[in-house]
Amino acid sequence: MKISDVNAMTPDVFVQTFGGLYEHSPWVAEGALAARPFADVDAMLATFSDVVRNAGEEAQLALVRAHPELGHRAGIDPDLTAESASEQASAGLDRLTPAEYERFRTLNAAYGKAFSMPFVICVRKVAAPGQVAKTVIMDEMERRLSGTPEAELKEALSQIDAIAGLRLKDLVTS
Repeated sequence: MKISDVNAMTPDVFVQTFGGLYEHSPWVAEGALAARPFADVDAMLATFSDVVRNAGEEAQLALVRAHPELGHRAGIDPDLTAESASEQASAGLDRLTPAEYERFRTLNAAYGKAFSMPFVICVRKVAAPGQVAKTVIMDEMERRLSGTPEAELKEALSQIDAIAGLRLKDLVTS
């Protein structure tokens, strides 16, 4: 669809269409409604990002916590959205070896204990050509374990914006 189609949507259709850009958080789309009309996709994404940045830490943490842990075995997480399942599959996270699964399980537990939120990364943007995405993700999880809670919240929100941006560009052209 085109940005003109987005700008012409009723509020209900807008929230129904874009409420899933941010995992289980339609409040972001609801907050962006008043900023229409959008000039283009980038302006739309910037507005969504501003809604999150202005929401306050409690809402931001809830947004991060709405994201699934990475590397679950298929069928284990009933709250996994179709978008997340597809994105994780694109990085090979649905085809982990037993050793990889165990490493993800251990890293997810350590990260959750350290930061009281799941590790979030834009899996569609993580690996350069020739790199194995799931290995890059696990290495990044290990690296980020040494971060501060403040830095990790900021990084998680940045990654969530990247995820939402790709999802938005899958739906809308300028």
